[in-house]
Amino acid sequence: MIPADQHLNIGSVIFDGMDQIDFTGPFEVLARIPNSTLHIGSKTLDPITDTRGLKILPEKTLEDMPKLDILHVPGGPGQEDLMEDEDYLSFIRTQAEGAKYVFSVCTGALICGAAGLLRGKRATTHWAAMEVLPYLGAIPLTDRVVIEGNYYFAGGVTSGIDGALKLAADIRGDDAAMQIQLYMQYHPEPPFDAGTPDRAPAEVVERSRNSVKELTARRIETAKRIASKLDLPYGGKA
Repeated sequence: MIPADQHLNIGSVIFDGMDQIDFTGPFEVLARIPNSTLHIGSKTLDPITDTRGLKILPEKTLEDMPKLDILHVPGGPGQEDLMEDEDYLSFIRTQAEGAKYVFSVCTGALICGAAGLLRGKRATTHWAAMEVLPYLGAIPLTDRVVIEGNYYFAGGVTSGIDGALKLAADIRGDDAAMQIQLYMQYHPEPPFDAGTPDRAPAEVVERSRNSVKELTARRIETAKRIASKLDLPYGGKA
């Protein structure tokens, strides 16, 4: 835990093509952590457009973001561009060096990998991108939330809420995190038990994999280029 009287700067990086709930789900939690300020940064102050067309306004440019205690990196299809955008990668790399915690959601883990932060770390990401992690030096796990030192990795999309609550508990204690959870009335009771590939019907999994197979192939090719730049052997055996 971090002493309650120690103010925390929390920062979320947003970008075109992100999945908004990778940002807004954790935002609901992180913005309520006692004695903290949450900053929302992007390359410019222009509105960003999420993968389904939702417009979101950043608060600060990356250059104007303060030194962060907690860095939050969401994911989404737009992660492809960020993986080769040195402005974002340099920001993430620099902030991660001094941050108390780094928290990725979904394919935000791939962005962290492109910044060189996954070498030898256990990590998770969206189920459709799991095979990309080894190219970036990571050891893939299918857990909903993976904690590796001061790195917190949440799986796909809604997993970010779980990861953020775990992070809030480790920062300010279980009671503070439970109060946030209660305020959000976060008590999922989904109508189907189909939230992971091992639980969903085989035909649903097959259709879902087919719908993202081109994106998955692009992610692998991008990861191979990144691995070459970072001198990471394919397969992640760093």
